[in-house]
Amino acid sequence: MAEDELAAFRDRWKRELSSQKDDLVPSSASRSDPSLSGQGPSKEVRYEDSSNSNRETSKSDEESGRCLDVDEGEPGYVSIARSLLDGRTSPILDRLQKERSRRKRQYRNVTEACSESLKHPQRKVKKDEQLVDQLIQDLNDANDIPFFDIELPYELALKIFQYLNCAELGRCAQVSRAWRVLAEDSVLWFRMCARQGYHQGAIVSDSPCWKSTLRDCRNSAKTVRSNWKNRVGSISQLQFELGKVLCDVSSCDGYVLAGYSSGDVRLWDTLHWDLPSSYLKSNRLSAHSEPRPHVAHVQVSDNVAAAAYHDGCVDVWSTQTGGEPIYHYQTAERNRVLALSPDGSTLASAGGSEVRLDGADDHGLWRTLGLTLLPKTVESLVLVPSRGQRCKVAAVAAAESVYLLDLLETVEDEEELRALHSVYGHPVTCLDASDSHVAFGVKRTGWAMHDGGNKIHVYSSETGKPVACVGNSPGDFTCINLRDGPAHLLACGNKDRRVRVFDLRTGSSVASLYAHHLGVTSVQLDDWKMVSGGGEGLVCVWEMRMATKLWEMHNRHPVRHVRFNTSTLLTANIPDDKTPRGACITDDDLTAHRRHRGVICHYDFAEDAGAQEQRILPICRSDYTESHGYNYNIGLTVPYDRLR
Repeated sequence: MAEDELAAFRDRWKRELSSQKDDLVPSSASRSDPSLSGQGPSKEVRYEDSSNSNRETSKSDEESGRCLDVDEGEPGYVSIARSLLDGRTSPILDRLQKERSRRKRQYRNVTEACSESLKHPQRKVKKDEQLVDQLIQDLNDANDIPFFDIELPYELALKIFQYLNCAELGRCAQVSRAWRVLAEDSVLWFRMCARQGYHQGAIVSDSPCWKSTLRDCRNSAKTVRSNWKNRVGSISQLQFELGKVLCDVSSCDGYVLAGYSSGDVRLWDTLHWDLPSSYLKSNRLSAHSEPRPHVAHVQVSDNVAAAAYHDGCVDVWSTQTGGEPIYHYQTAERNRVLALSPDGSTLASAGGSEVRLDGADDHGLWRTLGLTLLPKTVESLVLVPSRGQRCKVAAVAAAESVYLLDLLETVEDEEELRALHSVYGHPVTCLDASDSHVAFGVKRTGWAMHDGGNKIHVYSSETGKPVACVGNSPGDFTCINLRDGPAHLLACGNKDRRVRVFDLRTGSSVASLYAHHLGVTSVQLDDWKMVSGGGEGLVCVWEMRMATKLWEMHNRHPVRHVRFNTSTLLTANIPDDKTPRGACITDDDLTAHRRHRGVICHYDFAEDAGAQEQRILPICRSDYTESHGYNYNIGLTVPYDRLR
């Protein structure tokens, strides 16, 4: 209550207690005549003599508590006050206890309470006022018990609450009003959003209520997961209508880059479908050559797109502007491998036994950063992701050796190369790297097959020491996914038609799934699902906890690229034959038929599941005026239906 109201309450309380004392002390006549005292003859009023009256006004709490026993007619609050001072049980103790547990530590503005306590320090009270102060203190304890607002600063209390999860914060919010304000602090829920992977680049002021934002994000994630399991969403095909064959596909954060046998490179932005796809121009040397060289490899990041051609040329474009290349170079041999860092600042390529690193300097100008010559021909190369720094370390597989190279350093002697693995007669079949590990599959031949078959070796990218050796398969490992899944899980595909998941902490197998009868060509894993592609053109989506197949999709050509995030999935079926015959034997320009070109499919599971139009395949919505609907003979409308 306010200070003026509290002072008025105390004055009135003193007057009532003093008047009650005068009424309770009987006179000499009342002592002799019970009828005058208002009491029956069987009831006696015990009182102290006049010598003890000075003791009632004494400054001692203990002597002032030895007051008269109260008659039945005295006010209840006097009885409460006297019983509190005498140490006896209060008549409303049970009720106060229930009230204390129900409304424990009620909150009044934390900062105001702290400031008020500093502005108005406790003053010394007279011992005559201790009866009233004791009752007021007990009532305050029952209604408002201070906790974090007085005994701990708000910032320190917030640091304690930041170690709680969502369920624990919800329970704390039900304790009291003070705890509710702390449990619903925006900073706590903003950090909770960041820890769970939502709105990573946001700041606290971006949302008025981060608790509601987190709830909406979790509900949306739940809906997307349900759509994944039930295959609910929209399917789009990214096609380039020039009649040439798809050669390679790369994707990153909504960008999809495709290279064709005609030498053309196409870029799509799946986050903005209203924008037309960007046509990236090749360099003048490749553009004017006849016939134009095929695109061998493509890579894309958030800022940069790169393509390598069969004639040894490499072009680099900006994803923001497109058009002409911002950087170009040519090597003597055809580039077998192309690797681009996630931030697009460095590009690694390998042709023959030469490994080259190009990147942008501090002024944004691209130049050659490093050049390394290996003793054998490079078969595969991946950049090791770095934490907040430029990617400069690469894992390179050359025949039966695997090297960990610092591409910014010049290595002149073969002995100075940092070799992770080198066993004669055991070639490396696949390679992948995360920020902490490098994994590669090793093919065992001859007598080595009796040692357990083909293996996957995992090394630490920091120390270069072996971490685990998993796998025991007679078939060759064809693909590894280490960087996209959880830190302790490794997914791999094999020619023996199985997809396997290993736990690197124990070296044991988590799942072994029979998937593709022509071997596994690509795989990706996250915390609850796995997507695999096979040589027969089948795309399978698996649920990891139950180790069961959720659904599958089939296309004609092998699945060479699989990439998914929370709500989208991109698959690319790339033909093995890049120069097929045309639609007709007598066709002179040998324009490839649609069935020979390959296809890129984009699945979006964040679409509204309630829209009936999205649940029907495009071919089922066609009519007889469209060639593909007529050929499949499943048109839903006929010409006379349109007239109705």
